[in-house]
Amino acid sequence: MSDAFERLGQALRRGGARAGFEVLAGRFREQKQYPALFELRLLEKRHELGLPLVQTETAAELAPETRRAYDEAFIQAAREVGSLFLADGSIARAWPYFRAIGESAPVAASIEAFCSAEAVPADRRDPAAPSPVAEDAGPGRASEDADAVIEIAFHERVHPRKGYELILKNYGTCRAISFFEQYPDRATREDALALLARTLHQELLAALRRSIEGAEGAAPAPAASAAELIAGRDWLFGEYDYYVDTSHVISVIRFSLDSARPETLEIARDLARYGARLSSMFQFRGEPPFEAGFPDYAIYLDALLRHEVESALAHFRGKLPAPGEDPSAAAAQFLVRLLVRLELYREALDVSLAHLRELGREQLICPTPLELCQLSGDYERMAGLAQEQNDLVSYTAAALQLEQARATSST
Repeated sequence: MSDAFERLGQALRRGGARAGFEVLAGRFREQKQYPALFELRLLEKRHELGLPLVQTETAAELAPETRRAYDEAFIQAAREVGSLFLADGSIARAWPYFRAIGESAPVAASIEAFCSAEAVPADRRDPAAPSPVAEDAGPGRASEDADAVIEIAFHERVHPRKGYELILKNYGTCRAISFFEQYPDRATREDALALLARTLHQELLAALRRSIEGAEGAAPAPAASAAELIAGRDWLFGEYDYYVDTSHVISVIRFSLDSARPETLEIARDLARYGARLSSMFQFRGEPPFEAGFPDYAIYLDALLRHEVESALAHFRGKLPAPGEDPSAAAAQFLVRLLVRLELYREALDVSLAHLRELGREQLICPTPLELCQLSGDYERMAGLAQEQNDLVSYTAAALQLEQARATSST
């Protein structure tokens, strides 16, 4: 018999079950046998409750009070073991225990610490901190730890923003763009987009600076935009010259059309203006209303930033097809979205009623006519639309608000 069994036998003989449990718990902790510690905690509870020490019944067969006590012991054991794994920096091994009890906050905090550790130089890292990505991982290659953390943080939605950060850091812009299309958390999507846009923009500025320094023999003056670096340097744009992957630029611009952050919109506009300077080899014909590609995107982003609004609106009004000419009515939909962002709700409603009233909700990428009625406060048209659509619920909403508006105006 090994020493471990002998010590356990002595503890059981001298102190009974409690002493035996304590000896085993100490051993499992010391040897970091945490899954065994989890099983021990459940055994301890089964002993306390007078249940068979090897489980043979289902949870449904337990009396309600017994089941509640056993469930609580399960939660406490999972929390204890998950916390021990986290203390050892093993997020991947901790997560199944916390997932089983529906607690993600401790794991999210550890992911935050994991990402922070990556930002610290190797010679200054706390040895007790969770292990960051291997030093030689580099873009396109992540350590095993990072892959596991990305899976938990991003795909299992424990900390999507940090998971996305790890994807961008370890796999680069191309993979990050692909993952952005499936970004799982609306609350932090703007943060992820800002990070993606900022990263691509910095890559562009760095590439432009290198090219300028190589050609001019001196580094250019510090600049926060590509427009500043490009000004007066037409030679940067020969037939085959580009400075970051053009498909990445297009993707980030498209993503940014939904952003509400001026900083992200400014970066996207700078990218669009840079793209417009590329040779015809790198230009593209986009879908309506962005047929001209980069120039059209730059005008739209200008309007979102409240610059040259009237000329931008005139530009995109001029792209409206005759009703029925474009089945997707993409030009009308993007104009409606722009008008809504500019809080020009009544014009947005007019455009919608002229071009979009035949489209179902599932075909729209902009607010519906009824939603535009609500935004514009036009309850009379809401009531008329509701009658046309045989929508009694929306008609009730319109009638009640119309009555309230009339009562308010008469007081």
